[in-house]
Amino acid sequence: MSNGVDEIQAKIERAREEVGKRIVGQADVLEQLFVCILADGNALLESNPGLGKTTMVRTVAEVTDLEFSRIQNTPDLMPSDITGTEIIRESRGDREFVFERGPVFANVVLADEINRATPKTQAALLEAMQERQVTAAGETYALPEPFFILATQNPIEQGGTYELPEAQTDRFMLKVLVDYPDYDAERDIVDIYTGVRRRVDVERVLTRDELRTAQELVREVPIADDLRDRAIQLVRRTREADGVEFGASPRASMALVLTAKARAFLQGRSHVSGADVEALAAPVLRHRILLGFRAEREGLTPDDVIEDLLE
Repeated sequence: MSNGVDEIQAKIERAREEVGKRIVGQADVLEQLFVCILADGNALLESNPGLGKTTMVRTVAEVTDLEFSRIQNTPDLMPSDITGTEIIRESRGDREFVFERGPVFANVVLADEINRATPKTQAALLEAMQERQVTAAGETYALPEPFFILATQNPIEQGGTYELPEAQTDRFMLKVLVDYPDYDAERDIVDIYTGVRRRVDVERVLTRDELRTAQELVREVPIADDLRDRAIQLVRRTREADGVEFGASPRASMALVLTAKARAFLQGRSHVSGADVEALAAPVLRHRILLGFRAEREGLTPDDVIEDLLE
């Protein structure tokens, strides 16, 4: 690869290191998050409360010079609270309708506890996620580039939540599981945030133009035909696997190949390896597999199915 590519890869690695100053002990999660951004996709982050999801997303926006906004989803949140609404504005005695843009008009939109919003409000995010635009009062408004929705959901508090429909979960390129840090990492977190310096400063190391260039370079990363076919066959086998009621769509095949390219680029390699496909199989597929009643009763999870298919 050329020197220009090497320079961008080095800056992306520095960006990961900067985020790691605040987010300790989540190297795999950070890798998946950067893979998703390089692949120009949306991510769903799932974990118990208090594991730093909001801080992580905000910090990623800081180090990449992207405009950040946060939407706290609640059952009374209206679609217009997200997309924006028309208001009457007076100027020199004249009144006119103007569109007041909502929080979705940012580069990085954190949709916190997305499953607490009603289906109608969730649908307002669907157009933004898929079409990168918002329609309000008959007018269409383009969203800024680059644009990502990084949503969170809590798996343990299901009271007052609305399960995401399959059409919406399929729009998330990755579903990232954020687990508890190990003892050493948790000790470091306590030391950092209970010491004299309660705020950890990070440096902006990547511009949005450089990020856009990186996204274009990711698509140019070559993948061998047999690896591409292996990724496609893996997705197709989810539709026939034991215990699976509905398997992954062709959108998953595209996501698996593209994120494998992004992981290779992130690690400074000039081609995709089998390890890239295997590493991204679960994050790409786990939210696109719907298990049957018997499989759920037996305690199987989508990750179990994916692991069996990989073997």
